[in-house]
Amino acid sequence: MNISDIAKKTDLSTKTIRFYEDKGIISSPQRASNGYRRYNESHIAELNLIRRARLVGFTLDEAKALLGLSRDPQRKSADVKEKALEKLVEIDHKIAELQQMKHTLETLTNQCPGNEGAVCPIIEGLQNPLFASSSCCDKNI
Repeated sequence: MNISDIAKKTDLSTKTIRFYEDKGIISSPQRASNGYRRYNESHIAELNLIRRARLVGFTLDEAKALLGLSRDPQRKSADVKEKALEKLVEIDHKIAELQQMKHTLETLTNQCPGNEGAVCPIIEGLQNPLFASSSCCDKNI
């Protein structure tokens, strides 16, 4: 298969596939006599794993590690499960942060009259360090 074929089968762009190859994330495809890359079914499996791992929140480095585990016949499912459980904890933390951000923004917008006046509780609340530190995750913004 050529790169456009594999792109269609994996829902990835040719640019993304080349990037993964250049970074050593997927195994290098064979080259035809004309220099074109020739992909096979194992490349589809690798690319699908990477794409789907990214869709459920794994970083590219984490997806690469999962791909490494998939290639290891001595792997233990416990190792894979541990990585997935760690990602679940991270996702739960992000959800909690997003819920707090939503609560803060809802509080501010509920206080704002949204009229023609210049007084704006949203601006005032965002400028007030006491409000931000007590109401929201004021981390490295």
